[in-house]
Amino acid sequence: MKGPLVPFREIVLKVHSRCDLACDHCYIYEHADHSWRNRPRAITDEAITWTALRLAEHAKSHALPSVSVILHGGEPLLAGPGRLRKVCEELTAALDGVAALDLRIHTNGLQLGPRYLELFDAFGVRVGISLDGDRAANDRHRRFADGRTSHPLVLRAVSLLREERWRHLYLGLLCTVDVANDPVAVYDALAALDPPRVDFLLPHATWDNPPVRPGGSATAHADWLLAVYDRWDAAGRPVPVRLFDSVLSTLAGGPSLTESLGLAPSDLVVVETDGTLEQVDSLKSAYDGAAATGFDVFTHPFDLVASHPGVQARQRGLDGVSAVCRRCPVVRSCGGGLYTHRYGAAHGFDHTSVYCSDLEALIRGIEHRAAPRLVPAAVTDPDALRADHRELTRTLLALLHRELDGRGGPEWERAWALALAVDTAGGPLDAVCAHPYTHTWLRRTLTALAEDRPGAVAGALGLAARLAAALVRAGDPTPVRVRYEDGALDLPGLGRLMLGGPGECGEAVVRAGDGGFSVTAAGRPDRWVPLTDGNATGDANRTVNGPAAGKVNGNATGDARAADDWWPVRAVGGRDGTPALHLDDLDPCRDCHAGPARRRLTDAEAALWDTRLTAALALLRRADPQGAAGPVAGLTTLTPLDATAPGTGPDAAADAEPRANPRPGAGPGALGIALPDTPGELAVLLLRGAARARLDALADVCDLYARDGWWRHPAPWAEGEIPVSALLAGAAERVAVVALDPRQAAVARAALDLLDQAPELSVAGRRFVAGLRADLDGRVPAPGDDGDGRSGQGGEPVPVGVPGTPAASAPAPATAPAARAPEGSGTGARGHG
Repeated sequence: MKGPLVPFREIVLKVHSRCDLACDHCYIYEHADHSWRNRPRAITDEAITWTALRLAEHAKSHALPSVSVILHGGEPLLAGPGRLRKVCEELTAALDGVAALDLRIHTNGLQLGPRYLELFDAFGVRVGISLDGDRAANDRHRRFADGRTSHPLVLRAVSLLREERWRHLYLGLLCTVDVANDPVAVYDALAALDPPRVDFLLPHATWDNPPVRPGGSATAHADWLLAVYDRWDAAGRPVPVRLFDSVLSTLAGGPSLTESLGLAPSDLVVVETDGTLEQVDSLKSAYDGAAATGFDVFTHPFDLVASHPGVQARQRGLDGVSAVCRRCPVVRSCGGGLYTHRYGAAHGFDHTSVYCSDLEALIRGIEHRAAPRLVPAAVTDPDALRADHRELTRTLLALLHRELDGRGGPEWERAWALALAVDTAGGPLDAVCAHPYTHTWLRRTLTALAEDRPGAVAGALGLAARLAAALVRAGDPTPVRVRYEDGALDLPGLGRLMLGGPGECGEAVVRAGDGGFSVTAAGRPDRWVPLTDGNATGDANRTVNGPAAGKVNGNATGDARAADDWWPVRAVGGRDGTPALHLDDLDPCRDCHAGPARRRLTDAEAALWDTRLTAALALLRRADPQGAAGPVAGLTTLTPLDATAPGTGPDAAADAEPRANPRPGAGPGALGIALPDTPGELAVLLLRGAARARLDALADVCDLYARDGWWRHPAPWAEGEIPVSALLAGAAERVAVVALDPRQAAVARAALDLLDQAPELSVAGRRFVAGLRADLDGRVPAPGDDGDGRSGQGGEPVPVGVPGTPAASAPAPATAPAARAPEGSGTGARGHG
């Protein structure tokens, strides 16, 4: 089955088809294919010209910013300086003004001398040298036909490249692994040559001609490479090793860095000395003619070669590996191994790699060794997560300043200068960046600027209002000029002051004072707005959680109200040792949750939120005195959602799939919730929403998984299959509610078991899953463990059903009516947003 055409970005150009060494492991001369015998020794003039034209044509039609050409052989230096100069000149001329040209040459180095290096310097040709280690290792295979050593001549070539005038041409060393050699001695010999990079290559082998395995060990090559890894790691990783760097990258959720590993499509084509176009050269190890395409540069464009079935077979990603590989937890890192190494006469390339056991052992060995470094502190430490997210928000703010590039005018420049002036540790700018809806505002504004939407620049000017609110909370009297629109002065996180009627716009100066703040606007009387501690019911002395802590705005019930035209952000909760939270029904960016945000609540509605939240938090504390409230400890802000809108009420259907174009979500600390009927239902929504909010915040600052949607997993709580993002979210939410309903443990455990085998997870993702399992086992022991099935720490379990699981229909005690919490986060708790 054909997929989309992947343009070639790398060309291997055979400039000479013979070699001056007789390496017994060479795939060109010693393996199955013998087509080299019928080709000209040196590339023809016609082949050079047509290759340059075809490459320029291909780069132009696909708008490629750059292309790489690797001069190869045989031994490419045997082509001589004159022919190599012609190759470089024609390629450079053809690509001029079309795409950047990255020229490289891979050589054994025997012929390398100043005349070649002067030529390479003129055209920027970087040089990679094949060297298998110390003399004993190199002489095992890389000898002259008469048996003489080549090692001193290779070292002479490397020493030239290490000279100051040629150092910029030194590309690195390529070493073919032989498990008969001492791995530490090989690595030390290569590292001593100070290479810019080392590539370790597994010797080419197939299921018909398997690799040598001393003692029959299935992981001999992995053991050898891990010994090198340990030496390299202990030395502080002084030189990049592409094989190791690629595994580390994929383990962290990043891309593969080499064709021999990972699922990225191949984008390489080979041009032989006679102009023949072939697939990747290593296929010559499989069978005679395996690399052939039937095309040549004289009559066929590169696009035609890119559509060849053999080429596309290496571009199909997950679909291009065997069924066994697709189910393997490490396939995202190994990618099924090098395509050539999958070949066997019985089923062609539809096999696992002949190095399958080695690759798995290598990847798991590196994961075991490197996991502590690859897991960000944010995965296990809530404080680190908040700090990392705050730094991300600061980075977005700096990016906004750069993207505006003067378009914000004096108004932006004033706000930016003020932001820099108050940028102190724990100061007002930190408070701005810690507010959960600042993150939403920045993401939204940057997207609007990138898409050149009307009003994008005006949206960026909201920085002044956020700074003013932070300075008022801090009691800092620095005056701030803030724009008001449609008669309303919004101070995010603080409140809204109505200065005029609909359609009225202007600027006001906001200045903090003792116990409140003043507002001065042209043509209007000065205003003083007192701030008093309190909440939606009028009780005083309640403190709001988190970075927004400090003075809590006055209530809206009478005594603490400044005026009818001042609408403060209320506080709810805070009784009997429960935390107080902001009830934010005003922030301009609060509409980032799964459902529509409510307009301003009435006093009675706010009081109901206060009563129900207090009861819900007390229920959590009773259910698990030491642990249940932990997941909600980082919450600072609740935003009421409209319970009547589709998809927001507690009876809404599951939202198992992530949205294709999610809106920018809030930063950590904010939940959007439609107030349910009972404290028990609210407790469930708080737990599930906090679990999803933590997961979303982590996804912002680190890679928990990659290739989401490439694999599909059964959903333990519903029919059908879901991507890993939905499986991870469902597991996290169910682990969270086990504090109230231990019956959810079985479903959560089934999801965690599936996640343990998920190839998409990075090392950080696996650590996150391990943490979920530890939390679950701490409350409900796994089957077979000692325990009575009750929630941990000795608290009495309070069953609260969750739709999509067998427990959903179970009757609940009167103290906690059965919850009707929806699947996922998109039904009352914070959504993907």
